[in-house]
Amino acid sequence: MLPDLFASQSPTLTSVPVPVWLDLLAVVVGSLSGLLYARERHLDLVGYVGLAILCGLGGGLVRDTIMQVGDVYMLRSKWAIVLSVATGLIGFLFPSSISAHPHFMEWVDILSVGLFAAAGADKAILYRLYPIPVIMMGTITGVGGGMMRDIFLGEVPNIFKRSNWYALCAIAGSAVYYLFVVVLGVHKGWAAVVSVLVTMLLRRISLHYDLYSPADVDLSPAVRQTARQVADAAREATSNETEHARQQYERRREKRTARR
Repeated sequence: MLPDLFASQSPTLTSVPVPVWLDLLAVVVGSLSGLLYARERHLDLVGYVGLAILCGLGGGLVRDTIMQVGDVYMLRSKWAIVLSVATGLIGFLFPSSISAHPHFMEWVDILSVGLFAAAGADKAILYRLYPIPVIMMGTITGVGGGMMRDIFLGEVPNIFKRSNWYALCAIAGSAVYYLFVVVLGVHKGWAAVVSVLVTMLLRRISLHYDLYSPADVDLSPAVRQTARQVADAAREATSNETEHARQQYERRREKRTARR
């Protein structure tokens, strides 16, 4: 009964793909997000193009490899690789335009996460996956390109480090997309817009208020202390009950003695 509810998308709903321009916009924006890293590390042309491809197409490649259904988006689309490479070339030829607007690139980075999260969740919905896999595929698509970028640069991926809700924003965006498309039946174009806005809003809130995802959490001392307090309270209660029972026994015994 419950799986049927989750998989109850109508044929009309599941046959409507995200618009092609939205997919390509995600590729270009994702590719742009990799150029700032290439600029900071003074990479050559291959480095610029490589990071553009990793950030623009890496998340979708990881998603398609995990899902193993349908096709590989970057190979099926005749424009995806071309646009990603062109973005890398333009970034290499005009690098000053990248470093001159660091805040703009910050917006571009989280915009790419939101767009990819919606695109990844959409493909999972098309193949009628359950809610958790849909959110997982959307999240992987959203942060997969950045994860591959960090791995190729020899760094710990940002999604594994304490950050301003980077991965959490992708999770929220994917969940919102699933909610609007499958549960509420909203058109996918509008659902993608809402998903991206939620992703970007959460990211900006975390940056504005300097909110970080938790790290180095250890609940063991608190759990041990609570367990010790519960055990002490239980022992005290047991002791009180025993003492009360003993007192009652003594009183009954004294009454019997007095009657004799």
